[in-house]
Amino acid sequence: MEVAVVWFRKDLRTVDHRPLRRAVECGLPVVGVYVFDPADYQKTRYGFKKTERFRAAFIMESVRDLRRELNGLNIPLVVRVGDPGEVFDALQEKLRISRLFIHEEIGSEEQTAERAVRNVLTAKVTIDHGHNLYDPDDLPFEPYAVPDTFSQFRKRIEKDGALLRPPLKAPQPLESQLEVDEGGIPSLQELGLKEIEQPLRFRGGMTEGLKRLQHYLFESDQLRIYKETRNGMLEEDDSSKFSPWLAHGCLSPRMVMEEVQRYESERVKNDSTYWLYFELLWRDYFHLVHRRYGDDLFQASGLRDRIPPWERNDEHEAAWMEGRTGYPLVDASMRELAATGFTSNRARQNVASFWTKNLGLDWRVGAAWFESLLIDYDVASNYGNWLYQAGVGNDALQFRAFNVVKQAKDYDPEGAFLHHWLPELSRVKPPKLFAPYEMTESEQQEAGFVIGRDYPKPIVPLFDSMEKQKVKFLKAMK
Repeated sequence: MEVAVVWFRKDLRTVDHRPLRRAVECGLPVVGVYVFDPADYQKTRYGFKKTERFRAAFIMESVRDLRRELNGLNIPLVVRVGDPGEVFDALQEKLRISRLFIHEEIGSEEQTAERAVRNVLTAKVTIDHGHNLYDPDDLPFEPYAVPDTFSQFRKRIEKDGALLRPPLKAPQPLESQLEVDEGGIPSLQELGLKEIEQPLRFRGGMTEGLKRLQHYLFESDQLRIYKETRNGMLEEDDSSKFSPWLAHGCLSPRMVMEEVQRYESERVKNDSTYWLYFELLWRDYFHLVHRRYGDDLFQASGLRDRIPPWERNDEHEAAWMEGRTGYPLVDASMRELAATGFTSNRARQNVASFWTKNLGLDWRVGAAWFESLLIDYDVASNYGNWLYQAGVGNDALQFRAFNVVKQAKDYDPEGAFLHHWLPELSRVKPPKLFAPYEMTESEQQEAGFVIGRDYPKPIVPLFDSMEKQKVKFLKAMK
């Protein structure tokens, strides 16, 4: 019996899923497939895992939820561990795969896996867009001619307009489900990862994503003040936190935007609702930059034609990764990332700036560390943002640097975030908390800690290091 296969990758949902709709409507029995590729869980050239346990666990939960949703449509979800080409080669020995439906992936690794699958199948392959707010074909310019800066991109969209398609409903259930060995979902240990002791901060799957969407917009009414709270770093509702579900396709941007528009109709339309749209637009922009520049995103020079003098320094790299740089905002952010697989956008900007503009380290290593740990890792957004912070991306300012002490004062004025992740500084109050290395010996004694013993000394001087890197950077980029 011939079957239609939907290969799920970063689109772990049944709503707003055109390949799934096409498969259901083609008249053949439908089978979903998800492949855990061991290559995604191996060590990188930098010595740490490409995908660490928090993201892996989120993916597992998302696949489990996807199986429940598909089974409700009388569609099995076959889950296998292995090289995608080999997995599909084995599957076609048992299933006559005549149609393959997938969402487009623009990453080179994803395209390599896709070619391997197509090489072993004789099936007709149908590819659809599905990761962005605006389909690339609906933009007022050719996708590969994306403007050089985000501001130009946003103005083109708002001036010339772009078709915002409504999200597709989930398909109707099939009459019966094909009998097939669905297989089990692997454990973290089976993927070579350590088990997680505490509950996940974010639960994977479309079901949980929809719960978060409803909570943030309609139950807590936090969207009303999103623009004012989005830079908060400690509370769960400081920002929308939709990114984990968007990154794995448990939610599509159009699903989010449809609810934002409903909120605007039923509650209020203000700067905050626009700002959430603005952030979805940023996400689209980075995806288009990735489409245009391809693997240039991963080069030391980024989108520039000169390479800044990036360095490798094992001691500095380890201090940054482990949260012991001597700068509380950097250390709290990096400890949060290591402990939960997540840290706020404000924190990410600061630690990336410190890595590149104070330490002068190769931005690609920092980006790869984020790739390893982040639950919400998205290749275009992660590398696009790192390029931006490193000064080799789409940025009008060549040397943009954050003062991580001032940023802590501005965005954590009471020190709640710093105290949460740096218990050794629990008795240090603002403003001394933001730069504890400036405290006298008597002040340290009164607060019950000693710089260099209980909390590290700064690994570099804040302003001198920034000026040193600025001179090197601008000289190299002339």
